[in-house]
Amino acid sequence: MDGGPTGRRGGTDQFGGRDRPLGGAEFAGIGVQFALTLLVFVAAGIWIDRRLGTSPWLLIVCVFAGAGGGFYSMIRRVTAAQRRDAERIAREHAKRDREGQR
Repeated sequence: MDGGPTGRRGGTDQFGGRDRPLGGAEFAGIGVQFALTLLVFVAAGIWIDRRLGTSPWLLIVCVFAGAGGGFYSMIRRVTAAQRRDAERIAREHAKRDREGQR
């Protein structure tokens, strides 16, 4: 069983997060999540506007809310991945330094 330094299969860190940088599929997933968030908010805006007769004002509000929420989620995921990558690199450097002192 290839558990790696954490003793778990799949490359997760001690907190259950990923222990490697974002790959292409994950960036695509972030894009799909953003698009779906925006589409859900657009659909909600259209539906509410039809129910209340306020067209197009709530659609406009929902588009901006959906885009804002999508960007917020995207930024959180990318910065978390960057932080994990920096921590992984620091651990690798510390391990090399310890091995070099022996």
